[in-house]
Amino acid sequence: MALNKVEICGVNTSKLPVLKAEEKEELFRRIKKGDEEARELYIKGNLRLVLSVIKRFSNSNENMDDLFQIGCIGLIKAIDNFDTTLNVKFSTYAVPMIIGEIRRYLRDNNSIRVSRSLRDIAYRAIYAKETYMKTHLREPTIAEIASEIGIEKEIIVYAMDAIQNPVSLFEPVYTEGGDTLYVMDQISDKKNKEETWVENLSLREAINRLNKRERHIIDLRFYEGKTQMEVAQEIGISQAQVSRLEKNALKTMRNYLRA
Repeated sequence: MALNKVEICGVNTSKLPVLKAEEKEELFRRIKKGDEEARELYIKGNLRLVLSVIKRFSNSNENMDDLFQIGCIGLIKAIDNFDTTLNVKFSTYAVPMIIGEIRRYLRDNNSIRVSRSLRDIAYRAIYAKETYMKTHLREPTIAEIASEIGIEKEIIVYAMDAIQNPVSLFEPVYTEGGDTLYVMDQISDKKNKEETWVENLSLREAINRLNKRERHIIDLRFYEGKTQMEVAQEIGISQAQVSRLEKNALKTMRNYLRA
């Protein structure tokens, strides 16, 4: 897949616009009011984000134009569902949406191959289950199905799992009034309980205690995932200075959180 193409789907990638933070905020205000022109401008201003995501699928044999189009669908979904009140960067929210859309496309176009023998076992198990329910008016256990068709229950479970279609966490389940419920919204998350939100708020407050340069370094290092060398090049100081400033910033944050 050629990742250095200048033109993708008729779009000249070398001339894609880059939106400033103030422009993004203003466009989102207009988008929330139903301004289609602002929505279009925001989409164009984030096409570089789609390009950066599809590079992760460089090992795929899919056409780059196709992946770009699918990524754009994910971008549009992210724009339509983004909540500006959560104090989260749009890119942080959009990237998983774009990746999810591309992975679903790859999944649907590259079906997992299941052997004929496994399919036969699964279909025999399904038939045995339906027959049992008609006779006994209840659903059989795996052990009862295994006894009926003479196959080990572990193999039956494996065969039944093999014929199931995987579902993306970003698969829409229900939509009403523009609010979409996704599969991921119905899955319990023990890591992101109320306590975690409180911890995140405390962490953000600790970051606000830092000076402008220290905040910028923490954002680049831990929110954008850049190395100290990359941070040094971006802000024009040495890697040793970045390391020293980072350590001081983390110490300040720890002291605040312990207080």
